[in-house]
Amino acid sequence: MAYSYEPHYFEDMEVGKTFESAGRTVTETDFVMHSMFTGDWTELHTNTEYAEDGPFGARIAQGPMTFILSTGLFQRTGVVERTVVAFLGMNYMDLPNALGVGETISCEFECTEKRELESQDDAGLVIIDTTMTNQDGETKFEGDMKFLFRRRSSDS
Repeated sequence: MAYSYEPHYFEDMEVGKTFESAGRTVTETDFVMHSMFTGDWTELHTNTEYAEDGPFGARIAQGPMTFILSTGLFQRTGVVERTVVAFLGMNYMDLPNALGVGETISCEFECTEKRELESQDDAGLVIIDTTMTNQDGETKFEGDMKFLFRRRSSDS
C-alpha cells in the first residue's frame, strides 16, 4: 500500500477514498515535548514511579497528544500539502486504549463526507475518519477531522 500520496484538492476527494500512513514509534522525546508545549505535567504522563502504581502500570500519553500524532501522520501522507485551507474541528474522538512510549503507530484515513459550502467558492468541506493502531493492531485513537479543502480552480 502507498504511504505517500499526491496533494488532493476538493475535486479529488471522494466518499470512501482511503489513505494509509507510514508508521512511527512514539518516543520519550514525544512525551517530554508535548508536556513542555502544553504545560501538562500530570504525573500519570511524566512520573514513572507514580505511573507504575497507577491503573496502566506505566506512563501513558495525554489524550490530546494521541490525537495530535494522528494529525501529523495525516500531514505526512502528503494529501493535504498546500491544498487544505483550514482544519475546522471534529465531531468525535475516542481513545479506547492508552498509548505508551515505544509503541509503533500508524493510521488509516477514510473520506466519509464531502460537501459544497455556499460560503466558499474556492473550497469545500471534507470529513476524514481516522483510526490509529499500534504494531499489535490495538486501536489507540478513533475520530474524525473536518477540513476545508481548496478547489483546484482556486490555484489558477
